[in-house]
Amino acid sequence: MMSSPTSILKNKIGRRASFKDDPVSSVASSSSSTSSVSEEKFDKKFEVSENFEGTEKPKTIDPNAKSGDHNANARKEHPLKASLNRMKAKFKGPLRQSHTLSTMHLFQKKKAMENDEATITKEAEQTRLEEESLRVHNWKRWGPYLSDRQWGTVREDYSEDGNCWNYFSHDQSRSRAYRWGEDGLLGISDRQCRMCFGIALWNEKDPILKERLFGLTGPEGNHGEDVKEQYFYLESTPTHSYMKALYKYPQAEFPYEQLVKANQGRPKTEPEFELLDTGIFDESKYFDVHVEYAKEKADDICIKVHVSNRGPEESTIHVLPTLWARNTWSWGYQSEGNWSRPTMKVESHRVTVDHESLGMHHFEVDTIQPPRPKDASRKDVKTAKSYLVKDAEWIFTENESNNEIWGGQNETPYVKDSFHKYVIHKDEEAVNPKKVGTKVACYHVLRIPAGETVTINLRMYLKKEAPTLDIFNGVFGDHFEKTFDRRKKESTAFYDSKIPATLTKEERNVSMQAYAGLLWTKQFYHYRVKEWLKGDPNTVKPPQHREQTGRNVDWGHLDTRDIISMPDCWEYPWFAVWDLAFHCVVFAYIDVDFAKNQLLLMLREWYQHPNGALPAYEFNFSDVNPPVHAWACWRVYKQSGPEGQRDRVFLARVFQKLLLNFTWWVNRKDITGKNIFGGGFLGLDNIGLFDRSKPSTTGYLEQADGTAWMGFYCIYMLKIALELSLEDLVYEDVASKFFEHFVSIADALNTIGGSGLWEDNTGFYADQLKVGNEQTKLPIRSLVGLVPFFAIGNIPLSKMVPLEGFNRRTQWFLNNRLDLAKQISFMEEREHNQAAYLLALPTLERAKRVLVRVFDENEFLSDYGIRSLSKYHKDHPFHLNLQDEQLSVEYVPGESTSGMFGGNSNWRGPIWYPMNFLLIEALERYHHFYGDSLTGDFPSKGGERTTLGDCAYQLNTRLVSVFLPDKEGHRPCHDRNALFAKDPHWKDLVLFYEYFHGDSGKGLGASHQTGWTALAAVCLDDIGRKRMNLCKKDESDSDSDDILEDETESPTEEKKA
Repeated sequence: MMSSPTSILKNKIGRRASFKDDPVSSVASSSSSTSSVSEEKFDKKFEVSENFEGTEKPKTIDPNAKSGDHNANARKEHPLKASLNRMKAKFKGPLRQSHTLSTMHLFQKKKAMENDEATITKEAEQTRLEEESLRVHNWKRWGPYLSDRQWGTVREDYSEDGNCWNYFSHDQSRSRAYRWGEDGLLGISDRQCRMCFGIALWNEKDPILKERLFGLTGPEGNHGEDVKEQYFYLESTPTHSYMKALYKYPQAEFPYEQLVKANQGRPKTEPEFELLDTGIFDESKYFDVHVEYAKEKADDICIKVHVSNRGPEESTIHVLPTLWARNTWSWGYQSEGNWSRPTMKVESHRVTVDHESLGMHHFEVDTIQPPRPKDASRKDVKTAKSYLVKDAEWIFTENESNNEIWGGQNETPYVKDSFHKYVIHKDEEAVNPKKVGTKVACYHVLRIPAGETVTINLRMYLKKEAPTLDIFNGVFGDHFEKTFDRRKKESTAFYDSKIPATLTKEERNVSMQAYAGLLWTKQFYHYRVKEWLKGDPNTVKPPQHREQTGRNVDWGHLDTRDIISMPDCWEYPWFAVWDLAFHCVVFAYIDVDFAKNQLLLMLREWYQHPNGALPAYEFNFSDVNPPVHAWACWRVYKQSGPEGQRDRVFLARVFQKLLLNFTWWVNRKDITGKNIFGGGFLGLDNIGLFDRSKPSTTGYLEQADGTAWMGFYCIYMLKIALELSLEDLVYEDVASKFFEHFVSIADALNTIGGSGLWEDNTGFYADQLKVGNEQTKLPIRSLVGLVPFFAIGNIPLSKMVPLEGFNRRTQWFLNNRLDLAKQISFMEEREHNQAAYLLALPTLERAKRVLVRVFDENEFLSDYGIRSLSKYHKDHPFHLNLQDEQLSVEYVPGESTSGMFGGNSNWRGPIWYPMNFLLIEALERYHHFYGDSLTGDFPSKGGERTTLGDCAYQLNTRLVSVFLPDKEGHRPCHDRNALFAKDPHWKDLVLFYEYFHGDSGKGLGASHQTGWTALAAVCLDDIGRKRMNLCKKDESDSDSDDILEDETESPTEEKKA
């Protein structure tokens, strides 16, 4: 019989913790120890405006307050209200209702900054984040929210057969107005994509204007869709106060046709034919186009477009910085977000933009300015004007479809592709001579000598926030340059405070670009399923059957118009709920409020299905992804502050909706009711013998990963419930439910039918196919069998002792269900750690056997991480004859050799960052519980005996090495390409691929998957902090400082938070 948790720690804790009677105050206490007033009661006394997006400045109304007498008012009011009023007076801005509790920690943190410039620089970005969270300044209104690809998406597809690639192609994208979004090159938009900015280019050889990135459609590529461009996200702060990106534009004709034909002619057994393979960058005959953004104020955006001729000869380039309005007026709807046509027109030297929602803006460029006095101090400075072949000019058109491309007629000659006609075909009648429209560009023709750089300066600002004019240069004076200098310094200082100083220069470079990619892949995502199924009043109606049987017809409630973190803004320009969970784990290190809001968003009623399901992705919202949302919520919660100051309101909000989702899983995916779960492909695409997402006509699949994911889900729901129970006993009952459910799942996974889903011959977990009364085990050594190892949690007794009801029920369960209790490791007192329960799906002996295979370099362990399928299957493919169909799985370390799931991803050998990350985290947890008493060989054969904590560290270093240059400058992810190794304009650039070759580390799949591959920044953070610990002379165990989320607090962790 197990000892009582209370009896074990009674001498340590002394007496039982007391609880407040008011459940509202207990929830709010993490924000303020004096908060006992409910949000509802508080709002009746203190009305706050919701109009943060509007053009009018919101007003905060307090009927009891006297003007200018905030301190006197605070003495008479409740302390929470007084604190809000003091902050309101300090910031002179509104506070939204939704932030009165969940952002109170910001009020507690706010302090007067020192006056020295270094401190101001260091704190500047953090201050902006807090001002944004408190709705003081709208710093995130403008950002990199413009998609890299809107064409070829489900949202723009109104076809008969649901073929989105063919319905709206890249070739049509320059001429057809988009219905649900916009795209552009290195561009930005406001958070509702009302106005967009991007650049267009022409090298005098291409058949089309380069306004957006080109890539192959799913049917065109031999491995599915793939972007065929070279572009890089270099830097961004979380508020996008400073951003920088790079596009490499060839001087020779872009090989559109060659890329399509070469890839279509290649079988799936060959690699993709890439832009670099064409030789178009040989002899450096290309332009580097850097775009920089710096915000002077929230609605005052300074822009620099740097065009560098890297070639050996003078070359001409046409550059069109373009501003346009998303078309919201042509479709016939009057609902929210369908604004009327804005106006853009030239006034003097600048463009004035009037939008009913955004207000009045001005747009200026330094190449078109009125006469001003000459600045004698800048007489030797060459500006863009010095390189102009002809004067720069404003050109205008409308963001309206050119109906002539399908034989129709246009209401106006000024349509979306008019700039293409004007620049390439020299059609002067294509643009509006009256200089008005909804799309405007400043047209430059630049002749740039070899090796020189030309910079075009632009500025877009809200009229009422007009910058101070410089007597010589208008809005482009010294203050314009100082804005860039200041914001760049602030960005550097911000990341200095986030990235460990113990990282090398190369490691810091990888970390910076990982964060940059993550921030640049935020995107405006708009999709109203009901409107989309029905079609628009002013356009051609979609097929009649669409409203009854169309794609996503069961998701009519889904109504999105939000900024969401995308997996990859070109290859996957739509949200994927399980990808997003990993994104948020990384976001929490630099912008925890954004991470919280993203996780909450997926649980809101306009996303989450009424039955509790979470939307997977737009091709099929009903597909089932691994349930990692609770895990991400817990990790983000842990990052929201030190213990005692974390955002418990956030935790309580997500928990309520996660209960619905958990119930959906139990009701829909446990077919037999025996705690063995299915779920379909579960994000692992082609890892199985057949497409696991399609219903089987021969039987059903008992999935090791589906069952393990539910055990994983239980652990984090239990953790959240226990955390909330410490201040609100309402959650105590449900904590018991998740404890018991976890034990039942562990028992089923390990014992049902004798050995459960454990395959003793291989020492691994595996799926099982049931056809009638016959059961067939599928002993494939893949990540499917490793997922049970992820489901581990340490539950400290310090969290359990105050909960007498939970302890009593848990103890009864363990005493009376001995058949299940054997799955729980005994609670032990350890020198290195507190007493705790260890909840783990595999028994310790089975966990050891799993790790022997995982750490074997002839099976899972590669130089760059853990493979998705054991290398054993290279020489020993698994075969199964199912109803006269021969099925097989073999080790394929590179691109997929099958067309399953479009053939654009492969889980039969390559290395995937998210699964490696979860494995490292599990190793840390095992080490946290067992300490030095549990060791293993790493690698399994010929490796040194070491702790699991050291194994985790070594696996981490292997994982990040895929991005780091060797002695010759080659990064494995770039496949030993000479440009990336030696060329000074390439060698510091890093691409974050979707997955990596299981043997060589070559990057594969989507090339800008930051996205979940941004987890590299978290791995580097862990490596850097471990180095800090090694530098200390204190030899005490520092494992609780691991970023891979140990279970108990430490002074170091609190300091970090």
